[in-house]
Amino acid sequence: MFGFFKKSEKQKLQKEYSKLMEEAFRLSKTDRKASDAKTAEAEEIVKRIEALHSKK
Repeated sequence: MFGFFKKSEKQKLQKEYSKLMEEAFRLSKTDRKASDAKTAEAEEIVKRIEALHSKK
């Protein structure tokens, strides 16, 4: 009955991606190396999202 309140794996990954990109932007103003690391993490999330999308 309350299944529509659950988030799908894709939605969770998209939220995590957004969070990482915001943090990367914030870090880009002070610590470029940390910003690049966050961006790399976000790119890994994108790959996982694409993998989920290709399964369907």
